[in-house]
Amino acid sequence: MIIAPGFIGIDVSKDHLDIFDGSARRIANTAEAIASWTDGIGKVRLVLFEATGRYDRALQRQLAAAGIDCARVNPLHARAFARATGRLAKTDAIDAHLLAAMAQALTPVPQAPVDADRQELADLHRRRAQLVHCRQQERTRRHTASAAIAAGIDSHLDWLDQQIRSIDTSIASLIGRSAELNHAAHLLRSIPGIGPVAATALLALMPELGHRSAKTIAALAGLAPMNRDSGHSRGQRHIGGGRAEVRKALYMAAVTASRSASRFAVRYNELTARGKPPKLALIATARKLIITANAMIKTNHAFQAP
Repeated sequence: MIIAPGFIGIDVSKDHLDIFDGSARRIANTAEAIASWTDGIGKVRLVLFEATGRYDRALQRQLAAAGIDCARVNPLHARAFARATGRLAKTDAIDAHLLAAMAQALTPVPQAPVDADRQELADLHRRRAQLVHCRQQERTRRHTASAAIAAGIDSHLDWLDQQIRSIDTSIASLIGRSAELNHAAHLLRSIPGIGPVAATALLALMPELGHRSAKTIAALAGLAPMNRDSGHSRGQRHIGGGRAEVRKALYMAAVTASRSASRFAVRYNELTARGKPPKLALIATARKLIITANAMIKTNHAFQAP
């Protein structure tokens, strides 16, 4: 495939970046090397690379500093594009060329520049989730632990509690010192069921909140039912994809909302009264929560009870 000038693909790894910008090259994955590369390139239409967690952060920062549009793509989508175009071989250089071709063929919407506060908030939120998961595992082990092991588990549980409290303090401090995050958190916390953890997840992991349609925001959270139809067959709708961490936080918020004196609880009870499984009703409630949060951030209005 001939790729027009301006479409660039980058394969990201921990130590280096493989770049296709008309020719193949490899540079170190450092701010200095990336800045040197961006200084020498001409007009860029779009840079596309796979989402790789922390490894693409220097790249995102330097592209934003240079005013270059970029987009991150789900690695699964990149491999699906490769198979669709008949490219079965896989090397770093081939992947970079493939991503440039994908950028040209699909022209994904460029992402907004990375917000440092939101990025730090996401790190804190994910670390908290890791510690909470570890604490739950230790509590489960404690039930069957012998006396020789129980004391060590208790000590570890105390340490985990302390670390989680420390992270909660850091999260509150970070949100408090950012006028934008503090205001958005106030709006989100006004929604029944949305507590500090769910609000943090939405602030940190859904920067699109308030900037997308209701259907799009539900799909990004993995809460939009997907059609499974073919010919005369009408398959059962299921949710799928999206951001699992956000979906989990919203599901727990839906459990709380379903027990509150709010319209979310009314809707939940209506669904279960019609014979819908409780889990399905909770997913529908979680979808309504994210749609409501999106509308509130967009209009800058707190939740109003009917």
